[in-house]
Amino acid sequence: MNDWQKKSPLDWQTYVNKQVKISAAEKHEYEGWVLTVDPVSANIVLARFPENEKVVISVVLGHAVQEVEILKEGDDEMEERLSRLFMPEESKAYSPEELEKRKNNLKTWLETNHIPVTEQGESGRTLCVAGVLTVDPPYGPEDCSSSNEIILSRVQSLIQGYLEKQP
Repeated sequence: MNDWQKKSPLDWQTYVNKQVKISAAEKHEYEGWVLTVDPVSANIVLARFPENEKVVISVVLGHAVQEVEILKEGDDEMEERLSRLFMPEESKAYSPEELEKRKNNLKTWLETNHIPVTEQGESGRTLCVAGVLTVDPPYGPEDCSSSNEIILSRVQSLIQGYLEKQP
């Protein structure tokens, strides 16, 4: 086990959102922004942003890491860019205010149609319909989940119809 693998997850967390240079086994070197470090394998996930190209994601295996040198601290803009890399496209399109408005409008519409709905989760972002189905942001039919396929299908159809009538 190398020094990198002996670090704790809290130690690895200090590398996230920073530009690093990694020296690895067999004289390989890698450079990029640290997205995350796997707490089990110590693998490092890096993102690079070559000019005029799509982002390049690479993984450096934890057992091969010999040294990690921090080159640059990430600013707020870079942290935001990194956090959005694996976010679904729909989620990117809405601001927190827009998501709140979509949630409230859907909740009001469901209640108007006598469908019991509550908010759940620590921030109240998830809608719970009749205690058997949840709707997560951005509150479309594809954001519904339930173990009851019949209810899932019917509520998804209702939400689809509701969204099609929206301006």
